[in-house]
Amino acid sequence: MTRRLYAFPLSPWCRKVRLSLAEKGLGVDLIETRPWERPPDLVRRNPAGETPVLVDVNGTTVVDSNAICEYLEEAYRQTPLLPKDLAERAEVRRIVAWFDGRFRADVTETLLVEKVMRRLKRDGEPDSAFIRVGAANLRHHLEYVGQLAYHRHWLAGETLTLADFTAAAHLSCLDYIGAVNWSDYPAAKNWYARIKSRPAFRPLLADHLPGLPPADHYANVDF
Repeated sequence: MTRRLYAFPLSPWCRKVRLSLAEKGLGVDLIETRPWERPPDLVRRNPAGETPVLVDVNGTTVVDSNAICEYLEEAYRQTPLLPKDLAERAEVRRIVAWFDGRFRADVTETLLVEKVMRRLKRDGEPDSAFIRVGAANLRHHLEYVGQLAYHRHWLAGETLTLADFTAAAHLSCLDYIGAVNWSDYPAAKNWYARIKSRPAFRPLLADHLPGLPPADHYANVDF
């Protein structure tokens, strides 16, 4: 049995899992899935009808991005993305929760939903007021990323962790649609450039949604 991941390409949570798998050197067949269409195969594996869903080589099905990443840490010890030190692990999980919770509410659910999901779902025109709010919120979050990156080698400390991949997964979706003005945030840009240069990131740079091409600089490592 091959390892399979049911995923939507511009989902930050799916991207986080894809990055974790790639960094650990674990091959996976990506099954591109639009969860709002509730395909039967997805719903059978996850009654909530949400992605990502991982089906491992042993047949184990794991649902939810954090559950999948924790599963991968326990099942595949190579290239750990959670530190051994308890305090450092707690900091990684704090940053993961920040992006999957606070960033999601402040930015992802405005910019990405309004600019991408409405179009794909044919759910009316984008709300310009929401977009302005999301853009303003994004600026504050990029300043915070810059602060972390300036004082640490990686976001949670001296080693690359799941915190970096979670942040990069969210920001890469916004980078795809050209929503990030990186030149205004040099510390955040330098951190993102290092993430973007990693081999694990290359499959994400090849993503291309029909009818929704990426920004010109998206696949350029030297942006």
